Amino acid sequence: MTTKNSLSGSDLKGAFEWRCIGPYRAGRVVAVAGDPVNTGVFYFGAVAGGVWKSTDGGTYWHNISDGYFNTSSVGAIAVAQSDPNVIYTGMGEACIRVDVTYGDGVYRSSDAGKTWTHLGLENTRHISRIRIHPNNPDLVYVAAFGHAFGPNEQRGIFRSKNGGRTWENILYKSDIAGAADLSMDPHNPRILYASIWQAQRSFWSMDSGGPDCGLYRSTDGGDSWQEITRQTGLPQGTIGRIGVSVSPAKTGLIWALIEAEDGGIFRSDDGGDSWKMLNDSEDVRSRPWYYTHIFADPKNSETVYVLAPGMLRSTDGGKTFSKINMAHSDQHDLWIDPDDPQRMIEGNDGGAYVSYNGGETWSSGFNQ
Repeated sequence: MTTKNSLSGSDLKGAFEWRCIGPYRAGRVVAVAGDPVNTGVFYFGAVAGGVWKSTDGGTYWHNISDGYFNTSSVGAIAVAQSDPNVIYTGMGEACIRVDVTYGDGVYRSSDAGKTWTHLGLENTRHISRIRIHPNNPDLVYVAAFGHAFGPNEQRGIFRSKNGGRTWENILYKSDIAGAADLSMDPHNPRILYASIWQAQRSFWSMDSGGPDCGLYRSTDGGDSWQEITRQTGLPQGTIGRIGVSVSPAKTGLIWALIEAEDGGIFRSDDGGDSWKMLNDSEDVRSRPWYYTHIFADPKNSETVYVLAPGMLRSTDGGKTFSKINMAHSDQHDLWIDPDDPQRMIEGNDGGAYVSYNGGETWSSGFNQ
């Protein structure tokens, strides 16, 4: 005996409801940036999913790199302050977990992400940071860690003066040490601070630190560099990964977060000539090969952010920190609007999150 369903086709269709079967949130994000002019526009780079863009403050995201990128892992992203249509993306994350994925160099968009061009540096493998001159979108610097699992030559700081058509390696230490961070002085863009990290990953171990690690300063746009690793007040033993950030709020103020036995957060008020250690708590030093991220507030010289398992903020010059509530742990990148510090985007192991009130509330990471 057969029975006939009494519901019509339209009734059947209306009886179904959509439900999410996963993924329930975004994956790891170590690269974020905001448009300095259009306050609703933000970008993030996923370590396994290319570049994504929001035009409504993080309510909705869409992928803008599919069909252009040859690899998926994004390690760094930067939007030109003088022309927000220009975006540079560095491939391959430099937070080298055992499941780290390498990239194939640098891509550029000149139309706010509609199209992309590959600019080379294929063997940099893992790119940690990109900095663009504030008045010239064709003058760009790339901090490349290099091969995570073995020696290679394409490491250190690279510079292009022609929008990425050609590159020069302006800071190189060795084939087992690459660049972990790079910061440009907004008061004088010719002043740069870079950290070199000696590290190697295997599937059963992580080696971080050694004689090739160091902190470097350039005052001529990268033509020459001075090592300042052992300046007064800095650790004198074995050094590991270093995060560095120049304060836009006060000339000469530099922040450094240093992996060392006597490491922690250090502050210089004279451009890196001398330093003072401010905080060596486990909160800021935790799992240094995976974190070691520090960011200066653009308007308040006494406010500084550290990204570790939690997102931390100090308002007393780095002496004490309070935790900012985030939807997910393991924090990796932060972009703060240079004109409005209340507007920011943060990337962590659960995606990218936008705030318009200085981190009091955030957009959702469950829409990526």
